[in-house]
Amino acid sequence: MKKLYLNTGKFDTIFNDLKDSFGGKLTTESNEYNLTIQSKWAKGSISGMRFEKEMAYMHFDLTFHKDVTLSMESFQTSPVFFVYCTQGDVTHSFGATGVRKKMKSQQSGILANTSSINSVLYFEGFKRTQFTVIGMPTNVSDNVVNAQFIAQLKNKFVNESGNYIFVGPQNSKIVNKLHELKAISQKGTVKDLLQRSILNSVVEMEIAQHSNSFGMMINPILDLANRQFDEIKKLSTINIYDVINAAGVIGRNYLPRVFKEKYHVSYKPYNQKLAS
Repeated sequence: MKKLYLNTGKFDTIFNDLKDSFGGKLTTESNEYNLTIQSKWAKGSISGMRFEKEMAYMHFDLTFHKDVTLSMESFQTSPVFFVYCTQGDVTHSFGATGVRKKMKSQQSGILANTSSINSVLYFEGFKRTQFTVIGMPTNVSDNVVNAQFIAQLKNKFVNESGNYIFVGPQNSKIVNKLHELKAISQKGTVKDLLQRSILNSVVEMEIAQHSNSFGMMINPILDLANRQFDEIKKLSTINIYDVINAAGVIGRNYLPRVFKEKYHVSYKPYNQKLAS
């Protein structure tokens, strides 16, 4: 068995640590990372996207050449991780001696670790494993635009012990959203906004389905996500202010900050730049 240790930190650090552990070639472009692995330890790929301090996305497609354990330090930002397994299985424990919980193909999991105990992942050798991870930080300043959203995450998935894990069947609507994410063909800024919109909608749906009023909440959230997705794709032909209004509450709070902080332009001038 091969034992690996991952020191958590910035996205660059995580991917460089994975590269050092498994070998392979790491390429980066804008906010996207791709690590191609062909070594004595494993073959496959690890890809990911980072969105400043808001969230991170990673997809693993690996076949290990022996059993592997990956021990990870807890993150300073105390993220909640949403995990979706599509092939093989992933086993997790809090600490090396903790109770192990297995996530099988077509299952999803939610993990939060605010304690000092490492999270340990276990992978079987010679068995292809594919899974996707969305990480949403909860240890952020109170004056962030999505503070209410973060508060909902903490309320649902962070407990007093500091260790939370849930495993259950995948939600087909969330699976469809992840397929949409992979199918994005746009480039540059529009691609970035579509990615953010889809990932935010996935987390919103996770919060909704773990609420008592799931049946009443999920359809409006899905409708909102679809409107955001469709409207953002039309950025080059319509005024961005219309997009934000069409997106509803989340759009009005979230998209304007993206334009102002990331792209340093206001709504109408930004739209003119896209069209030029």
